[in-house]
Amino acid sequence: MKLKIPFYYHILLFLGLFFTFYLWDIGVSNRKLDSVFSRMYFFFNTGFVLSIFVVYLLNFYTFCDWFLNKKRILFYFLSVPVSLLIFAGVRYFLQEVVVFKITGIHNYGEETRKIGYYIRDNFFFGLPSIILSALSYLFWQFQNAYKQNQDLLLENKKAQLQMLKSQVSPHFLFNTLNSFYSQLILKDDEMASDILVLSDLLRYVITETEKDEAILSKEIQFIENYIHLQKKRFEDQLYLDFSVEGNYAEEKILSSALIHFIENVFKHGKLNNPEQKAVISIHITEDFLEISTFNYIANGEHYSSTGIGFENLTKRLEYTYESKFKLEKTAENNTFKTYLKIPLNK
Repeated sequence: MKLKIPFYYHILLFLGLFFTFYLWDIGVSNRKLDSVFSRMYFFFNTGFVLSIFVVYLLNFYTFCDWFLNKKRILFYFLSVPVSLLIFAGVRYFLQEVVVFKITGIHNYGEETRKIGYYIRDNFFFGLPSIILSALSYLFWQFQNAYKQNQDLLLENKKAQLQMLKSQVSPHFLFNTLNSFYSQLILKDDEMASDILVLSDLLRYVITETEKDEAILSKEIQFIENYIHLQKKRFEDQLYLDFSVEGNYAEEKILSSALIHFIENVFKHGKLNNPEQKAVISIHITEDFLEISTFNYIANGEHYSSTGIGFENLTKRLEYTYESKFKLEKTAENNTFKTYLKIPLNK
């Protein structure tokens, strides 16, 4: 999960750090004011702070993102010497090359500029930039996770409220459907079977979709029931290739993640043309589930209208799977494709 942080936060942080050096020299060290605000001191202080800033950004956007974000703590600690070497190199270039060209003065003496001593000495001076970037990254990661958690809780509350509004005496509804089923079972087997499918579908929506996780076998059965009833609605004019490949049983996935893609196909897709078939494919391996859809877009339909649903699903996926999922959607040449790959929880 990549952090989206305005870059000016880093700028403000290091402007504060830059002026802190001056305040420290005025209030703590024995330097005189004229030396603190001298041109030479300004150049050396700027070179030092820029060195810290460069390594801070490098560590924040690369090593922290590669390793801390994925909880690879050992790899992160192994990257620290690399960052410190870069700090020594950047500081040497800025102070001993650039500033020397301007002022004609070296910050380090001739003996202390030797590579061995210079690197060892700057391992100490460069360490604050590593610590600061790691703490800053962890802080923003915590803030981001907290915000996503609050957003998800709000979305769940809205979904639960909407569900409560739609649950008009569900027991009465199920009892009525069971009564219809009992009356039709001896007269019209097909109609009775369809009522039973409808009853199972509604029961699943009311009792299971509010949960955080769903059992994969039940989720697949729900999708099959949904498509079965859609076929009845289209009266044999539904041109859709639906397939499920792989073995599955008690694996768990994010609740209602798959039905989002199925509903979009039926809501916006062109499904009554045998030359323009829609495709829904679910492929299950030992560790992952993949679902892909393809359909021609019906006249007058715009997939931008599904943006909120897609955005909410993305947030739920990020919160549940972090960076372990892959989600894509493509609209081109009057067709629409989606693809989702998520890990299975055993």
